[in-house]
Amino acid sequence: MRGRTWVLVATALTSGVFAQENPAPPSGSVAETLANEVRSVFERSQKAVVRIEAMDRHGQLSGTGFFVDPAGTLYTSYTIGGESTAIEVRFGEQKHTARRLFADPRSGIAVLKVDAETPFLSLGKSSELGMGAPVVVVGYPMDLPLSPSFGCICSFDIKYLDRFFATRHIRANVPVQRGQGGAPLLNMRGEAVGILIAGLDQGSACFSLPIEAAEKMHRDFVRYGELRPGWLGVGVDTAATAQSGSTAEINLLNIGAPGQKAGLKSGDVLLQIGSHPITSPEDVIDAAFFISAEDAVTLKIARGDQTLDFNVTAADRPNTSVRTAGDIPAFAPAENSDLRGFPVDLQR
Repeated sequence: MRGRTWVLVATALTSGVFAQENPAPPSGSVAETLANEVRSVFERSQKAVVRIEAMDRHGQLSGTGFFVDPAGTLYTSYTIGGESTAIEVRFGEQKHTARRLFADPRSGIAVLKVDAETPFLSLGKSSELGMGAPVVVVGYPMDLPLSPSFGCICSFDIKYLDRFFATRHIRANVPVQRGQGGAPLLNMRGEAVGILIAGLDQGSACFSLPIEAAEKMHRDFVRYGELRPGWLGVGVDTAATAQSGSTAEINLLNIGAPGQKAGLKSGDVLLQIGSHPITSPEDVIDAAFFISAEDAVTLKIARGDQTLDFNVTAADRPNTSVRTAGDIPAFAPAENSDLRGFPVDLQR
């Protein structure tokens, strides 16, 4: 009896010490407010976030996706929906077979469709996010239930390990796990601002494709039935000195390409492409992603002491097997061994 009493007393004392060292956040504290905000985002978004199960050449895999309209369209990562077969989507108590609308290895996403009326997430603007902005990821880690992760925005990066993305990606300090590839990156209003495509540093951070980039490709598919990235036939390099705040100097023009036909010349310095301001060649890569074939685009350039506007109509790339001016070095995160932490997702 004495032994049992001692255990009970020791347990009580230990519990008391632990409670003192780890007090619950006081009512109205920053910690409690933050916890409530994360919980609110999770509760508002959870019905539109789904588990995706499929097969690939390695066997069964599992990941996350989310609906973006009431007609069953959903976004996920390329590693889950890009090349897999027998794709099934689970949401609530329902299970639906999904078909692939399109997949793009360069951007790292796939867009799927189920024949059902579905809940969906509102879409926000990644352009409104600044460094330190709080964000939430909602996904299915491993074979566990739907869970939230919390973190903040670090930066918008155009390259990693000296290899270029197809467009700028959101880097966020949000812990992620296998199975969360394809999950939505949410702002604190519960709006999707990105799609998780790659984990970094053993899952302590992640890269997400901005939602605007996914929407651009989705619009192309609706418009053309396929992805049709625009081509101007314009190559750029870094100028020795900046002109009007930009170092993106045109150094190559394909003969007969839209840029050359519009009157651009080697030595011109790009200042703006459409609505995208240009300060470096990296900005040109980012802006070019949002151009589709047949788009009319205004290019602002500096030529000597003049600032000129040129209207250019983008074309389809003439031959994907031939290197041309305007080629953009890019990679799919799934192809880079340093980024394969969770794009591979749950292998079972």
